Amino acid sequence: MSEKNIVLNVNGIEVIYNHVILVLKGVSLQVLDQGIVALLGGNGAGKTTTLRAVSNLLQGERGAVTKGSIELRGERIENLSPADLVNRGVVQVMEGRHCFAHLTIEENLMTGSYTRTDKGEIAANLEKVYTYFPRLKTRRTSQAAYTSGGEQQMCAIGRALMTNPSVMLLDEPSMGLAPQIVEEVFNIVKDLNEKEKVTFLIAEQNTNMALQYADYGYIMESGRVVMDGVAADLRTNEDVKEFYLGVGGGERKSFKDVKSYKRRKRWLA
Repeated sequence: MSEKNIVLNVNGIEVIYNHVILVLKGVSLQVLDQGIVALLGGNGAGKTTTLRAVSNLLQGERGAVTKGSIELRGERIENLSPADLVNRGVVQVMEGRHCFAHLTIEENLMTGSYTRTDKGEIAANLEKVYTYFPRLKTRRTSQAAYTSGGEQQMCAIGRALMTNPSVMLLDEPSMGLAPQIVEEVFNIVKDLNEKEKVTFLIAEQNTNMALQYADYGYIMESGRVVMDGVAADLRTNEDVKEFYLGVGGGERKSFKDVKSYKRRKRWLA
């Protein structure tokens, strides 16, 4: 992997909440420029904490990166504020969408341009969002509270697009959505990646869907990366199929029980 193509480099980070609770235990991952990387695992694996470490949203939950480093295009960013990171092109779409219920869809989208002053480009960005999410244009005057979960997820991604991001962190974009809507959302992600050159790091429990669209995947358990590889290879891996794709009749509940693979313990480096 050429270093000049790495846009995001997470190197052996540990995250502690409330000064005592160790959540991430030496997580390392890399995201190539204009790539789509899936961060996979069950509830409590550490996916959301990893994204929040990158976007520096840990402070609001009394969390902190205590070891390791996070680099954006070779520059360390773990001590930058979330606002600074947005200005550098890193934006996170939170789990649960978090649209402003009392605002219209268009008002929600415009909140993404709050720090910008280039009115002409803001208007052009809004039209671009409507091009990728035509359903939002038809609902632009509707209050977000009265739109569907799928429309709210599209609104959340569209709002993030209004910041002109180069790197987008998506946290559980499929949660609570019908399969058809999930596929629609992931197809739009793929379009944004290919046409707008947006790099994606996606935390997702829907392993099958994520690996269909990602280039590379990392699997987490208990705050550690326990396996990683090219997405196509992970989809055909027998252990991944058994644990995360619902294929196979074994009774193993964790990768800890697997003897046929070697963990890449980069967090010990």
